[in-house]
Amino acid sequence: MATTQLKTPTIPITEIEQSAFCTTDEELASRSLADEFAVGVRWQKLPIEYMRMPPDELDARITESRSKLAERAVVLGHHYQRDEVIKFADFQGDSFKLSQLAASQEDAEFIVFCGVHFMAETADILSAPRQRVILPNLTAGCSMADMAQIDDVLDCWDDLTYVLGDHGGAVPITYMNSTADIKALCGRGDGIVCTSSNAPATFRWAFERGARVLFLPDQHLGRNTGLDMGIDLDDMILWNPFKELGGNTEQDLIDAKVILWQGHCSVHTRFTVDQIAQARAKLPEVNVLVHPECTMEVVQAADFNGSTEYIRKTIAEAPKGSAWAVGTEISLVNRLAAENPDKLVFCLDSVICPCSTMYRIHPAYVCWVLDGLNEGVVVNRIQVPEDTAREASVALDRMLSVV
Repeated sequence: MATTQLKTPTIPITEIEQSAFCTTDEELASRSLADEFAVGVRWQKLPIEYMRMPPDELDARITESRSKLAERAVVLGHHYQRDEVIKFADFQGDSFKLSQLAASQEDAEFIVFCGVHFMAETADILSAPRQRVILPNLTAGCSMADMAQIDDVLDCWDDLTYVLGDHGGAVPITYMNSTADIKALCGRGDGIVCTSSNAPATFRWAFERGARVLFLPDQHLGRNTGLDMGIDLDDMILWNPFKELGGNTEQDLIDAKVILWQGHCSVHTRFTVDQIAQARAKLPEVNVLVHPECTMEVVQAADFNGSTEYIRKTIAEAPKGSAWAVGTEISLVNRLAAENPDKLVFCLDSVICPCSTMYRIHPAYVCWVLDGLNEGVVVNRIQVPEDTAREASVALDRMLSVV
């Protein structure tokens, strides 16, 4: 019989904290970490001298520490990072691009990943054994990844194996925004990892090997990808990990082509169709460009949708004088506006809400870990267990084969 047990629904702390840094100011002001500790989120503790250090002093200290380390360290900055951190990054990009770049830096002993936990895990999996990956702030997690806990996913996988064993099974696809444990499950379960840019290719890959797909943890990317590929909405069902069989019947699972894990991005689900309508009312000529982690209704109402790299490329190559309302993380939108002064680039949401976990990589943490490396002390190293890394690598290698 199916193995799912009824569980008490929980909301990840990272989801509850998401609105902590929201503001109606036009810019996110640079502040000392002591000031930011007043915001009601979890922070990793660090020496008081770093907490009280003002922005100018932090800049000078980071520059000095970075210079002393030279090629021994490489600093990676995700597109969603605040500008005060990005300016010290040797490379910037999305999560997988940065992990690939980390693996290519053969001379670097240390990889300081200014991103979130699952990204540092992936960098550790792809980098050489002698390299050490460091996450400046251990509380920099990801609410979406937190919505797919490994025990819940294992229960789901057991249920699907039992119900669908004689009906073509299900091929697991996990988005990059997931833990190493989930990637490892996909590796040993004949599945694959995807990015927002190659999700359609991984769907095609999966349907060549099975009758249906289990897509996790982002229901919206999975649904939007399925619709783009011509899969009917009625053929996609939602798996709620807190309900028996995910809230479905055995026949529902047998009839489905896509089983969507009930997860989402706290940033991208803030965007609405009403915001799009308001942008068009003010600027009839505006182009609306959103990330596929947005809801189905928002993606369908937009003019364009695509990955972070697609968004950057589309705006960079757009005609001068064009206007763009963008539905993605505010730090990236602000940077795109600064990089494209010949165009009007603004965020769909008038309330500025940076990714609260990404925003926890304050320069004080970067300074702290770099100072430590110069003193021979490695803090916040991210290490994926060898067996988990091996299985996750299988799923990541499959992803590379279909890019």
